[in-house]
Amino acid sequence: MQITVAAVGTRLESWVYDAFDTYKARLPRHLGLELEEVPLGRRAAGASAAVEEEGERLLRHVRPGALTLALDERGQQWSSAELAGQLRNWLEQQPRVAILVGGPDGLSAACRERADRIWSLSRLTFPHAVVRVLLAEQLYRAWTILQGHPYHRA
Repeated sequence: MQITVAAVGTRLESWVYDAFDTYKARLPRHLGLELEEVPLGRRAAGASAAVEEEGERLLRHVRPGALTLALDERGQQWSSAELAGQLRNWLEQQPRVAILVGGPDGLSAACRERADRIWSLSRLTFPHAVVRVLLAEQLYRAWTILQGHPYHRA
C-alpha cells in the first residue's frame, strides 16, 4: 500500500522533514508513506487564482484509482482508534491513498470535488508544516494500534 501526502509548500525548516521522515521510517515497508510537495501559487493574481493553481499541482500527484482524502476544517474528524479502522480498510482494499494538504488559503474546489472523503484533523488551525508531521505521526499511531503495540496508550 502507498500513502502519498501531497502538500503545498516547499523548502520548509529541516525539523519538519526530520520529523516526517522519523515516522515514515517507523512504518513497515508494505505501508509506504511519501511526501510530494508543490510550490505555492502566485498570490499576485489573487488568492483564489493561487489556490486554483495549487490545486492543479496537487491533483497531478493523485494516481488513478487512489482513494483521495482532502484535508479541510469542515471535514469529518476521526479519533486515533477510528483512523486505525480506516487504515485497516485501506490496507485491505486500497493499494493507493492520496492525502491533499492545501496552502495558506486552503484547497481548491477541484481538490474537494475530486476527494472521496473530506477529513478534518481538528477544529483547530495548524501551521502547514505541523500538519505534515501530525499526519505522519497519526498514521504511525494508527498502525501501532492495529498491531497492538503499546505506543498508543488510551
